[in-house]
Amino acid sequence: MRMNLSAEPGEPCRPGDPDGPHESGDLGEPYEAGAGLRSLSARSVVLSLLLGAHPPQLPVKDLVRLVEPFGVGGSTLRAALSRMVAAGDLRRTDAVYGLSDRLLARQRRQDEVVHPRTRAWDGGWEMVVITATGRTPAERADLRTRLTALRLAELREGVWLRPANLARPLPDELYRVAQSYTARPDGSPHDLVARLWPLDAWAATARTLLTRAAVSRHPADRLTAFAAAVRHLLTDPVLPPALLPPDWPGEALRTAYADYQRELAESVGLRGIGD
Repeated sequence: MRMNLSAEPGEPCRPGDPDGPHESGDLGEPYEAGAGLRSLSARSVVLSLLLGAHPPQLPVKDLVRLVEPFGVGGSTLRAALSRMVAAGDLRRTDAVYGLSDRLLARQRRQDEVVHPRTRAWDGGWEMVVITATGRTPAERADLRTRLTALRLAELREGVWLRPANLARPLPDELYRVAQSYTARPDGSPHDLVARLWPLDAWAATARTLLTRAAVSRHPADRLTAFAAAVRHLLTDPVLPPALLPPDWPGEALRTAYADYQRELAESVGLRGIGD
């Protein structure tokens, strides 16, 4: 099984979650004022381990051993597991804990964060135009979250686009509220990219996270740093190389995280973790 610390939009209090509510002590905000990192809770550690496990389930005896290097004691772990089952995050079968159904699809999507599926770019762009009307504020916010998770960016209200270099279809349910097109802008694609994504800010944060991960030594500090890194990678627009600025740190951040996966597998001694 592989270790993965990230998560997807819409689930509360999960390491790497790019938006949505978070309880105190979890990795709701991976960086504050220059990538200052928050501490891990027992819940964050457990979900980090299970979100990265393939299959995503572990016996309680293994969880007790695995969370100890992160400063989580047995009694704290068991209390957290009980709360997580009650909250619908986990399911329990005998003494084995696994992710609930509502987290499994998130896990599948988060697995793509290190190796996003791309294709050669021919200069075309994906364009999604929202056609539905009469939606509630909550529905509009949910749609924005879903489009952002698809790595689309909003040019103006209701018009979302990106270079057509991702090897993934748009979800069928999107077509109930939108139409999609293939476009080829007349102007400079670099100028359009600059309007859609704050690339300089993203790169600056990525470099800060790389530095933080490199200097972290305690297991909990490193887990926190890389959970933050994965959350940041979820907001990487994954642009074609021709549209990226020089020295773009996206691949370096992915490589550092992949190296950490192997390190974590060795440190916890759980057979099958890592690539």
